[in-house]
Amino acid sequence: MTQRKETLGVAVIGTGKMGADHVRRIDEVISGARVTAVVDVDAERAEAVAARVDGCTAHTDPDAAMSAADVDAVVIASPGPAHEAALRTAFEHDLPVLCEKPLTPDAASALRVLEAEQKLGHRRIQVGFMRRYDAEYMKLKALLETGQLGRPLMLHNRHRNVASPPGWTSAMLINDSVTHEMDVTRWLLGHEITAVTVLAPAPSGNAPDGIRDPQFVVFETDGGAIVDVEIFVNCGFGYQVQAEVVCERGTARVGDGHAMVTNAAGRWGGIIAQDYIERFADAYDREVQAWVDATRRGEVTGPSAWDGYAVAAVCEAGVRALEDGGRAAVDLVDRPALYQD
Repeated sequence: MTQRKETLGVAVIGTGKMGADHVRRIDEVISGARVTAVVDVDAERAEAVAARVDGCTAHTDPDAAMSAADVDAVVIASPGPAHEAALRTAFEHDLPVLCEKPLTPDAASALRVLEAEQKLGHRRIQVGFMRRYDAEYMKLKALLETGQLGRPLMLHNRHRNVASPPGWTSAMLINDSVTHEMDVTRWLLGHEITAVTVLAPAPSGNAPDGIRDPQFVVFETDGGAIVDVEIFVNCGFGYQVQAEVVCERGTARVGDGHAMVTNAAGRWGGIIAQDYIERFADAYDREVQAWVDATRRGEVTGPSAWDGYAVAAVCEAGVRALEDGGRAAVDLVDRPALYQD
């Protein structure tokens, strides 16, 4: 296990939008860590990001970065298909990892990662489901844990983006967007998702040709709750994430975004965030700081490889439901002892 160090040396794998933002975050925002290496298949991009951080080296090979004496931990922010190989390399070096979602793009590869981590005998992975670190979601989780509202019966979610990126498909609404609601459902309710149904109206005129947007996704859980998600990735006006839980003795809602409301010139209103980095900036900061703090203590906390695997399995059921137009059961292996609460 990693011994406690005053300053944690971190290698960031992937220097695209998310990876570069994590480099900035570790270098400028949080405490207890510094970026000592970055990795990208694009050598020029890696070198450009490394040049902004004192003492940071640039690599194209993850193993070369993880072998460096000044690397104590790893952030994986590369595209999902590259995660399994990077995680296995981290296991070879027994390095703790903060892995952006998805853990891997499918349940079979996620299960292989799960099995490889179990062979180590201890957790190394924290998966980047950052909503668990959002202040509003944390308050909602704390309220539910008191039990004062009674048993959760339903959970309503809305997830809206201004526009989908180029190359998006209908399945990516499930795999790249609703994946967050899958984890939030499991975390808030403490339930596993057992089945998924996807309904889709006639596509919005703002949706690119061939994309079924919006979609209405319904989860069933092993705790008897029903969960729905409105996913609308070409709403045109802003980025919105909202959740309302309906319990036996009350309800609670987060994500209204009314931190400040203005009244001027005969109008009232506020500002709608335009992307996920703006909306969840504090959550990302809190997530990475928690990971650094735990790693310096020699611990691994937060969403586990099991959480990443479970969400991958739910994603696969969701895509089947979307394609077949029916209800798809979620197929999960038994939860290993390493990941028991």
